[in-house]
Amino acid sequence: MKALVLSGGTGTRLRPFSYSMPKQLIPVANKPVLEHVLENIAELGVTEIGVIVGDWLTEIDRVVGDGSRFGVRITYIRQDAPRGLAHCVALARPFLGDDDFVMYLGDNMLPEGIGAVAEEFRATRPAAQVVVHKVPDPRAFGVAETAADGTVLRLVEKPAHPRSDLALIGVYFFTPAVHEAVAAIEPSARGELEITDAIQWLVEQGARVRASEYAGYWKDTGRTEDVLECNRRLLDALEPRVAGEVDDASELIGRVVVEAGARVVRSRIEGPVVIGADTVVENSHIGPYVSLGRGCLLRATGMSDSIVMDGASISGIPGLRGSLIGRSAVVGPSEHVASHHRLVVGDHTRVEVAA
Repeated sequence: MKALVLSGGTGTRLRPFSYSMPKQLIPVANKPVLEHVLENIAELGVTEIGVIVGDWLTEIDRVVGDGSRFGVRITYIRQDAPRGLAHCVALARPFLGDDDFVMYLGDNMLPEGIGAVAEEFRATRPAAQVVVHKVPDPRAFGVAETAADGTVLRLVEKPAHPRSDLALIGVYFFTPAVHEAVAAIEPSARGELEITDAIQWLVEQGARVRASEYAGYWKDTGRTEDVLECNRRLLDALEPRVAGEVDDASELIGRVVVEAGARVVRSRIEGPVVIGADTVVENSHIGPYVSLGRGCLLRATGMSDSIVMDGASISGIPGLRGSLIGRSAVVGPSEHVASHHRLVVGDHTRVEVAA
C-alpha cells in the first residue's frame, strides 16, 4: 500500500497565516499538522508517500524533507491550482501505479490513528473505503448514506438536505479501481473533479464501497478556533519532561515540557504547556494549554489557551488567551485605552496591545 497526502489548497480560513505559510504547517502541540499526518501513515507500515503540493513546495520540503526521519520516502507532486481531490488522484497516477493506497487530507488531525480502519480495508479490500464521522451539521461535508452493514449506498457532496449525519472526514482507502472512476467523471459545478463523484460512480457500477465510522477524536484544522481546540486535546496527553533550565524562583505545575535549551526564569508554568527549544520565559504566568515554539521570548506576560510560533517575542501583556501568534511576530504593550485579550497575529508582524 502507498499513501497520497494532499497539501495544496489556499487555506483562506486561516489567514493571515496562510499568506506566509501553508496551513498544513500550522503547529499543534509544537508539531506541524502535516507531521502528525505523516506519523499516522508511517504507523500503518506504509513507506511510499506522495505529497500533493501547490505553491508551497519549498516551504513544505524544508520542514518534512524526503521523509527519512519518519521512516518513509516522500515524492512531491505539483498541482498548479486546486482542481479537486479526484484531480489529485489523476495527477498521482504515475506514482501510485496499480497499488492500493490511502488518501489523507494534510490538514486533518486524527491523533488516535487510523490503524483499525487500515486493517479492515486490508482484510476485506473493497474498491473504496471511506472514513466517516457523525457531525451535527453535515451540510458542509460530503455525506455517506449507508446500509446497516456499512455498505455505501450513496454519496452526496455538501447536500442542502442531508439524509445522513455521516460526514467524510478526509481519509480514504482505494484499490486501483478508483482510477477508472476518476477518468469517467466530469468536473462539478464548481469546476473541480470531486472524489465523492468518483466514489459514487463506483457505487453505481456495482463495486463494493464501504464506510468505516471513526470513533476517535477528529478535527479539520481549517480555522483558528479548530487549531486551538486541537492543541488543547493533544496537550492533555503530554508527558512531563524538563530538558532545559528552570530556576528556583519558578514553579512548574502539572504536565509541562521544557525542551533542551529553553529557560524558565521567575515564572509560573501551569500545565499542560510545552516550551520549545531555546525559548526564554521570564517573569511570566503561562498556561494552561499553551504551546510555545522554538526560540521565543516571553517577558512579563500572562497567557493561556494559545499557540506561539517559532521566534515570536511577547512582552508586557498580562492577559492573553485564545491567541495564535505567528513566526517572528513581536507583541508589546501600548498606551491605548482599549484592552485586547485574544490576538491572531501573522508572521513577522509587530503589534502593540494595551496591557
